[in-house]
Amino acid sequence: MKRLLVFVSAFLMLAALSGCGKKQEAEELQPITMESLSVPTAPMQAAPDLKAGETKASVIPATAGASKEVMPLPPQGPYRPTGIEIQTALEHAGFYTGKIDGKIGPKSKQAIEDFQKANGLKVDGKVGPKTWEALSKHLAATAEPVKR
Repeated sequence: MKRLLVFVSAFLMLAALSGCGKKQEAEELQPITMESLSVPTAPMQAAPDLKAGETKASVIPATAGASKEVMPLPPQGPYRPTGIEIQTALEHAGFYTGKIDGKIGPKSKQAIEDFQKANGLKVDGKVGPKTWEALSKHLAATAEPVKR
């Protein structure tokens, strides 16, 4: 009985090790690099789910001999500012006087609400696309006195 158990254990161990070796060999034959990921291997098509007013962009498939640099796509959706950008813009607009640490706490939320109220925006304490559109104008500006 012990011999049978040892034989079965040895057989299972050999089977497991031989399977792993094949998997590693397959991975070694086809290394993945950033260049291979950026060059399409098949013809590409324009996205069928375009919004109203958008036009289809023509996409040229890359050929084997082409050495064109492929640029990454911009992120999807509206731009989401960082906490530091929000606090800096609020400070330059004259609505925030606290420490610029990137953390949107009670002082930052109050400054956002005050900015929204002063600019005729929906007062919700959140920096959405409309609030950021108005606030981003103050990002590179110098600090102004608070107008309340």
